[in-house]
Amino acid sequence: MPQTIALSLVSHTNVGKTTLARTLLGRDVGVVRDQAHVTEAAEAYPMIETADGDRMLLWDTPGFGDSARLARRLAASSEPIGWLLGQVWDRFRDRAFWSTQQAIRNVRDGADVVLYLVNASELTDGPGYLASELQLLQWIGKPAVVLLNQLGPPRAPADEAAEVQAWRNRLAAVAPVRAVLPLDAFARCWVQEATLLRTVQGLLPESRRAACARLLDEWLTRRRAVFDASIAVLAERLARAAVDREPLPDSGVLGRLREAGATLGTLRGGHDDTGESAPDRRRAMRLLAERLDADVHAGTARLIALHGLEGHASPGEVLTRLADHFAVSERLDEGRAAVLGGVVTGALAGLKADLATGGLSFGAGMLTGGILGALGAFGLARGYNVVRGAQSSSVAWTDAALDELAVTALLGYLAVTHYGRGRGDWAASECPPHWHAIVVATLVERRRAFEAIWALRARTDAESVLKTALRPALSESATEVLARLYPGSVVAGAAGGHAGETTDPGA
Repeated sequence: MPQTIALSLVSHTNVGKTTLARTLLGRDVGVVRDQAHVTEAAEAYPMIETADGDRMLLWDTPGFGDSARLARRLAASSEPIGWLLGQVWDRFRDRAFWSTQQAIRNVRDGADVVLYLVNASELTDGPGYLASELQLLQWIGKPAVVLLNQLGPPRAPADEAAEVQAWRNRLAAVAPVRAVLPLDAFARCWVQEATLLRTVQGLLPESRRAACARLLDEWLTRRRAVFDASIAVLAERLARAAVDREPLPDSGVLGRLREAGATLGTLRGGHDDTGESAPDRRRAMRLLAERLDADVHAGTARLIALHGLEGHASPGEVLTRLADHFAVSERLDEGRAAVLGGVVTGALAGLKADLATGGLSFGAGMLTGGILGALGAFGLARGYNVVRGAQSSSVAWTDAALDELAVTALLGYLAVTHYGRGRGDWAASECPPHWHAIVVATLVERRRAFEAIWALRARTDAESVLKTALRPALSESATEVLARLYPGSVVAGAAGGHAGETTDPGA
């Protein structure tokens, strides 16, 4: 039998209920303004629906204004005089106050679970209205989940957990409060929403949990589809970058030897004087970077649309950040010296040494490997051509650049998936430092898998093969990143296709 489960969103006025409602619903509802009593009546919006007819409704309600007065009026509503004041006097003399009373009665009569939104920054001194609003929750008498809003930018898991625990300690004695969860309307993640829905399921009567489980499965299926589509976007972008080449005009044997000598001089502290081919190479590098920059913007726009957001990706800093990660693939004549080819081969070996030390920054290992690699360049000329399959000189991205692109791809996904619709049009912003640290640590642990993937660039069907190989690698990496950002959350079931476990959020 299909069932309807109702969640009522309540809070003090102007704390952000409608903003959070837009984020949870993934569409614009109600009116958002920086003033009190913008929402004048309770409104229900479908949040999740199944093909069999189960529904989860989210009620947006008028904010509590004069909470103390409201608590007194509702407490006295069972008495004749209190009923007269609330139902007759307030209706004609204070319409907003009367509407709020009606909305609270609606919550009491129709809600399965109450979502009480608070300003998390007000814990220290405590808002003066908190005690009165906790009385209102007791009058309503339904299980309540306290949602911490206005937490600020995402923080390290330990820092956020400490603040959540402080609120749990404060509200431990309030009977209706069954759980306290962080859910900032501006910077929440779908993983946190999944935890909220799993928490709601546990607070329902046994007779309604099966319906909630069906709704949760439907919600997770949709989020899994968005996750998988996002990973596909990232994989396609990285695969294109990995196979991208920009041809160079043939500078002749003397020109290549001149460039090779200049490269060795640069490694020893000399000056770069590559002669007439330098402008051609710089132009090729610029064109390669511009294509990547455009691809990053296009991919970000696709992520924004996939997550039900609006807005545009702003120009990034691809040209600056990746300027040091070009590899020059030279067409080498068999039997002739290939010093520069040796430098590149050695540099990649040095990169592996850098990765083996546990870092994704590339320094001394590349320089040392480059010098050593140059010594054996003569004998590697034929193998270098066969591996590259090059018919002409070209500029391409190094493995180091692709590792960096994998980091920035996952950071870009995090930035979009944390952006609540209630915040307005999507806009790029600085990633929290702990995001970068977690992403880098995750990819370092998987460096061998990515090294094997980059090695597939030598194949004739490289782009297709790379896409196929990158999807599971990026999916597993992103799932691990989310699990580290939100310990105990329902990540595996939503992103990886396996049942996930959730710790007790109210503990």
